[in-house]
Amino acid sequence: MLVSVAGAGRDVVTLQVQDASGDSVTLGRAGRPLVILRHDPALRHAPAGAAGLFHTAILFETQAALAAALYSVARRAPQTFTGSADHLVSQAFYLTDPEGNGIELYWDRARTEWSWTHGQVEMDTLYLDPNAFLAEHLSEAAADGATAGDAAAIGHVHLSVGDVATARAFYVDALGFETTASMPGSALFVSAGGYHHHMAMNVWNSRGAGPRMPALGLGRVELALPDADGLGALTERLRDHGVAVRDDGRAVTFVDPWNNELRAALA
Repeated sequence: MLVSVAGAGRDVVTLQVQDASGDSVTLGRAGRPLVILRHDPALRHAPAGAAGLFHTAILFETQAALAAALYSVARRAPQTFTGSADHLVSQAFYLTDPEGNGIELYWDRARTEWSWTHGQVEMDTLYLDPNAFLAEHLSEAAADGATAGDAAAIGHVHLSVGDVATARAFYVDALGFETTASMPGSALFVSAGGYHHHMAMNVWNSRGAGPRMPALGLGRVELALPDADGLGALTERLRDHGVAVRDDGRAVTFVDPWNNELRAALA
């Protein structure tokens, strides 16, 4: 259902179609590609409890742009809204796309407002009233599309995995992310460069899951590295940990213990 998912990204989440050719559509904002959707009629929904995508999180630069996206959800697809939360580091709103994939729309507070204790960032899940957020941050201009051209990014990707210890061994020890927060036996949050999290893994719906079979949802996670030295170090670290990599000279592709594919390349 490429058309319905792409339409939701464009009309509901306020992304823009940047390219549409054959069986794929690229969605983004301000000229930056964020999500590539590929149609594969052979794929079906994953069974309950399987590993894979928990949600993709789109980071907006301003509360006004986030409010405009939330307003679009409320107008065009209110049935997709699943919740909201103040995480101390961010304000977030959650929904599902037409194929059941989780989406988070969020805005970050300034890093100077984040609290860290012994290398762990303080996060929480506090009530956030979506109507109050709209009343405070949605201007008439934003509601009419004034922020549609503002930049956004994939702030983080959250995965469903089988167990946290294996996730830590792969994403921290082998891949090289730093742990920024953890819920023992439940969830792990990791990042590079002092961000609150670029990736997260949890077992909330998937405890004990093994490697996933091909299914709708996540195709591949793209990791952007700042320089060639970092990419080389990542490649060597993966190989040292026994992870099979495909290196085409421009990017390195590999899979995690649940068959989630990742590709690392220069930004």
